[in-house]
Amino acid sequence: MERFPLYKTFFRLFRANETKVHELNYLFWECTTRCNLRCRHCGSDCMAASQDVDMPLEDFLQALDTVPVKERPPEFTVVLTGGEPLLRPDIAEVGRAIRRRGVRWSMVSNGWFYDEAMHRKLMAAGMGALTISLDGLKEEHDWMRGRAGSFDRTERAIAIAAAEPRLNFDVVSCINRRNVGQLEALHDRLAALGVKQWRIFTIIPIGRAKDDPDMHLTDAEFVRLMDFIQAKREAAAAAKDGRMNVTFSCEGYLGRYERKVRQNPFFCRAGITIASVLIDGRICACPNIDRDAFSQGSIYRDNFWEVWQTRFQPFRDRRWTRRGRCAGCPVWRDCQGNGMHNWHGDCAEVINCHYRKTLGAGGE
Repeated sequence: MERFPLYKTFFRLFRANETKVHELNYLFWECTTRCNLRCRHCGSDCMAASQDVDMPLEDFLQALDTVPVKERPPEFTVVLTGGEPLLRPDIAEVGRAIRRRGVRWSMVSNGWFYDEAMHRKLMAAGMGALTISLDGLKEEHDWMRGRAGSFDRTERAIAIAAAEPRLNFDVVSCINRRNVGQLEALHDRLAALGVKQWRIFTIIPIGRAKDDPDMHLTDAEFVRLMDFIQAKREAAAAAKDGRMNVTFSCEGYLGRYERKVRQNPFFCRAGITIASVLIDGRICACPNIDRDAFSQGSIYRDNFWEVWQTRFQPFRDRRWTRRGRCAGCPVWRDCQGNGMHNWHGDCAEVINCHYRKTLGAGGE
């Protein structure tokens, strides 16, 4: 029988209220699907010769302008993603246009093109936050990213961004079977570069990663990852010296590791506080959620703000996820079917159950 600490009651009430209010905090814009790398774990199959034409800035701004100014909370942020956003030659103008509307903007990048000149240009355009991916030490990162030299350029980008006091900056790493043994070395390398925030992900078996066994941790490796993050967080809390904050992503409910590997209990905010505009104009939640199964409309035929207000029912009422292995799960009320990116295809069954992976470590 699952123990039931009081915080779960309060958090369920908090989550229900957040869902009812559904205040839009983050709007992802998939501004390009062109990419200069060919990552082994890409869920969108992005490539340099993408057949998708970059969405014109004006089209996205028309959608953004449907969000009433009075409905934008102070933290409302547009997140530029792709593909690789820095392949857009107008990337600085994109940022300036968003800031002119009084909206914050940030970007997710692989770091290849991020040098001092680019940094100055983007900061001048009002960029407030940046995420760069590093997926192992040199050999493993270049293997993962599919291009020699990627590690060196990414490390250069991290050093530049970490030294910028005006920037809310973090590094994300996708942990797989090739780099799980490098956690300590990665931690020390990022800390030496001045990184203050490190978010760790695992890889969902979709896209190119679907049938690649090197991408997916065993349950024992997953538990090892949780133990590593917990240890780093406990050490940082004890030291109180501003060392790097290590956290697990919002992927799924983690049983006994909840609140030990992240600041707050699991809450998939897709479609609740997070939306996206995809390259073809479709309106969805997080960009890596199955766009065919869960798109809610299109900016080319719908008013974005009306879609946000009146649709997104599969995200805001997740009782439909009580199927397959989730049907009789004792922790469903806290997990609600895991992160929405774990439902793909016909959605008959959740792809990943993070909670079950932790059962060998004592479950709840």
